[in-house]
Amino acid sequence: MQPFRDIAVFSGNAHRALAESVCRHLEIPLGDCEVFAFSNEEIFVRFLDNVREKDVFLIQPGVSPVNNNLMELLIMIDAAKRASAGRITAVIPYYAYGRSDKKDQPRVPVTARLVANFLEVAGADRVLTLDLHAGQIQGFFNIPVDELTAFPMLADYFRGERLPSPVVVATDVGGAKRARDVAKRLGCELAIVDKRRIGNEEQAEAMTLIGEVEGHDCIIVDDEILTGGTVASAVRLMRERGATSVHVACVHPVLAPRAFDTLDIPELNQIVFTDSLPLIHGEFTNVPVGEISVAPLIGDAIHRIHSGGSVGALFR
Repeated sequence: MQPFRDIAVFSGNAHRALAESVCRHLEIPLGDCEVFAFSNEEIFVRFLDNVREKDVFLIQPGVSPVNNNLMELLIMIDAAKRASAGRITAVIPYYAYGRSDKKDQPRVPVTARLVANFLEVAGADRVLTLDLHAGQIQGFFNIPVDELTAFPMLADYFRGERLPSPVVVATDVGGAKRARDVAKRLGCELAIVDKRRIGNEEQAEAMTLIGEVEGHDCIIVDDEILTGGTVASAVRLMRERGATSVHVACVHPVLAPRAFDTLDIPELNQIVFTDSLPLIHGEFTNVPVGEISVAPLIGDAIHRIHSGGSVGALFR
């Protein structure tokens, strides 16, 4: 891959390791910039490289501390705009506040739309993201949005595992389409867990299973895992229904501190996720972990956006 002359990639403090991996794939250096907070907690940004008329990509997922990292991204966008960048693309591997995509209770916000407004007002010309919690979030923007997906990579991982009798399991009806796509790639059947969420308590109770898992190697797929309660309930349900083995695959390991205890259970054979987010709250001690890098995927998308190629062609 030939190096570019008029492209610049920068990172805030959210996940610099991912940005460095993306730049290694593109064979360009990561741009130099200062992003820090003063003693009064106000964030300061200064690009140390010239960005005038360049195609600027700012890599910053919505990892904890979410609000600080979101503010860093907004200020970086503003700084790039005021430095006369030719085009500014916000590369957001994990879109924060994506769960708040609709009014499902009285007098609540639609924060995913609010974040979209923030990004546009700050000056972003384009957004590149990975597996939104809800696809309709793309419609909250009045600027182009490219949504990548890592589910084919998860499917390829388990194809390489050569499980004797796989079956893909969706943790709820809403995730059935993604799970069906993974099952189709693996050439296996699909099962769905019908769950009930308990208010706003960040926990859910797995209720019933639609499909057959007895004697099968279950692959539970989800777009993100926060507390792990839903997944742990699904794992135990699979075991109760006679599953031979249970594996968990997710794109975004949000993983709150208690998730590591919740999921570090003997009923689970393996957990696999991507490096869209860094693990900052802990690690697994008993369950084997597999990690898939999305840096080549993001790097290829940046290359295509910069050169005017088709991003959708990456998934054909």
